[in-house]
Amino acid sequence: MFPKKTIMNDLIIEQTPKTPQIDLNQFSGDLIFSGKSIPENAAKVYEPALNWVTEYILNARPTTNLRLNLEYYNTSSSIWLTKILKVLIRIDKPDFALIVHLYLPVEEYDEMDDFDDIKDAFLPISNIAPSAIPSIGIKLYGTNDKGEIIKNTLVFIEQEQFTN
Repeated sequence: MFPKKTIMNDLIIEQTPKTPQIDLNQFSGDLIFSGKSIPENAAKVYEPALNWVTEYILNARPTTNLRLNLEYYNTSSSIWLTKILKVLIRIDKPDFALIVHLYLPVEEYDEMDDFDDIKDAFLPISNIAPSAIPSIGIKLYGTNDKGEIIKNTLVFIEQEQFTN
């Protein structure tokens, strides 16, 4: 028998003044979080996304793009985003890739001029990357006041890990 593939629905959660737009697309592998994330109850916002991602990794696309275009987020949002990232690094295919796209104001982007600044800014990602199954890339974008991308660079790639 062939393994049964689950057909998933995309998850779209509309943006509010305190919560981000969440658009998780199973077909394209684009997982987008954009806007502000300062919810009073972060679990209410992020738990459906965490559940969706947990199901998604069972039939992930060869390239998954986690796009974090958050102009501001609070600590509880950061905790939930880290939980989501920890699930995504468990995509069980070493030849697959997870690309984390981070959008920053161009001023902050320009201030990251050496490897130590970049490493410090992305410490949560770089701490969990060595235990990742898929390869991980981080793409950094500098945006203007209109949200348009002015600059971009590939910051970090973690090659697949081999274990005995």
